[in-house]
Amino acid sequence: MNEEVDPRTGAHRPPPGTPVKEIGPRSGASVREVSPPPGTPVKEISFRLPDLPEVRSAAETQARAAGMPEEAIGDLVIAVNEVATNAVTHGAPPARLRTWEEDEGLVIEVHDGGAWRPGPRPGAVGGMGLWVARRLATDLTLRIGSGGSTVTMRFAGTASA
Repeated sequence: MNEEVDPRTGAHRPPPGTPVKEIGPRSGASVREVSPPPGTPVKEISFRLPDLPEVRSAAETQARAAGMPEEAIGDLVIAVNEVATNAVTHGAPPARLRTWEEDEGLVIEVHDGGAWRPGPRPGAVGGMGLWVARRLATDLTLRIGSGGSTVTMRFAGTASA
């Protein structure tokens, strides 16, 4: 998955080698636990580039099953598509999508086994997937390390929220 470049300084975030970095509307807050609570049902699929339509459909189905309002589902599908596309085009496929419900809403996690690479470069076309996903999700956490890259997105608005 690619990282973001600060347009003011040109600095890449997160710096290479940073084991955990939260980027999103709550930057500066402590990084929340990513694993679902014990006993929480988790849906999981493994995917590659040709499977992206199935990934979008699975995310949409899970959002509906969780009671997410129809007007929020489109944003969720866009965010999932951006992150999942990054995982299979910049990471190491196959990637994995996991979804589960929390009291606050729906959690969607996308993982790939690839190493973090800088990007986008100033003036580049594209490379805005994480930025878009961060704007659409209630919260977005990015974890990088030797085991790959994991983006965890939280979406509010389920019936249980």
